[in-house]
Amino acid sequence: MRVAAVTGLAAEARIARRAGLAAAASGGDAARTRAVIAQLIADGATALVSFGICGGLDPALRPGCLLLPEAVRDAAGTRWAADRAWHARIAAALAARGIAVRHGDMLGADAIVASPERKAVLRRESGAVAADLESHHVARAAIDSGLPFLVLRAVADPAERALPPAALIELDASGHPALAAVLLSLARHPAQLPSLLRVASDTRRALRALDRGAVTLAGR
Repeated sequence: MRVAAVTGLAAEARIARRAGLAAAASGGDAARTRAVIAQLIADGATALVSFGICGGLDPALRPGCLLLPEAVRDAAGTRWAADRAWHARIAAALAARGIAVRHGDMLGADAIVASPERKAVLRRESGAVAADLESHHVARAAIDSGLPFLVLRAVADPAERALPPAALIELDASGHPALAAVLLSLARHPAQLPSLLRVASDTRRALRALDRGAVTLAGR
């Protein structure tokens, strides 16, 4: 099985490649995500994983919590189940390494969920435990192509957190932060700096959790 990881951030893609996966970052843009998935399949991927950080909807999830969702939902209520046998193998491999994971459903969102109030609404409406920008595209493409898919994500921002403006700035096409725009946002709204530093710290924690879990996807 040739596993390809679909990510938003370039940093997530680097982690996946270190684990032995094919990987491509889309920068969180829906059209680019669909194009990235199509190219990975054309290049020979026989299984897809939505891989990266996510935002918590379940208040019990803390930064760095690793998620192996059982299914993906979209805003319209469509639900795609992850490949059951593959899910069971990865869950067992993670457990064998002493890595705790949570299950539940992932919500594929069309935009970053920035406020606690909106996270609470989506939690009630969807029942999902977390949200990201890529998983619904991965799930739909995998099912349409007859390929198995999984989601392996780590929580970066918890349900009670409101994200500062600089954290909402779009990534560039390769999945890197738009540094100039972030600095401009900070210059205009310097009071957001402590919140932004907390987001950065928790994002690093989530990336470390992904790094620990990623090797199981390549069968190591």
